[in-house]
Amino acid sequence: MLSTLPAHTASAALCWRRTFAGDAAQARTVRRFVSCLLAGRPCLDDAVLAVDELVVNALRHTKSGQDGGSFTVEIRFVGDFVAVSVADQGGPCEPSARDAAMTDESGRGLRTISLTAESWGWHGNDRGRTVTAVFAAGGMT
Repeated sequence: MLSTLPAHTASAALCWRRTFAGDAAQARTVRRFVSCLLAGRPCLDDAVLAVDELVVNALRHTKSGQDGGSFTVEIRFVGDFVAVSVADQGGPCEPSARDAAMTDESGRGLRTISLTAESWGWHGNDRGRTVTAVFAAGGMT
């Protein structure tokens, strides 16, 4: 599945990218990074929730969570939208938004993103993958 921003949007005016060590403690730093960049935007809470889920997935399900692993977070403003992406070092499974059973302790993250984002998707393979969620950027509040 490939997520694309709407075709009518112009080239990105603003883009930030940062690479983090593949350590669960970095999730807090990522949330702070995204919160600072999206401060005052209506999409802030949904975008922070999404990036947290994408980071956790990268650490749990890909080589990014192994010793020496890393992942990269990118925030890109394109027109009226903001794309939140996490690039990992690949793994054996493809990301999918599944319906978890009520008794499942995990497995709801990508489904939640699919319900809160304008769109989401991924591209890549077992050597590296990028998962992106797109939100309406909205004006400053």
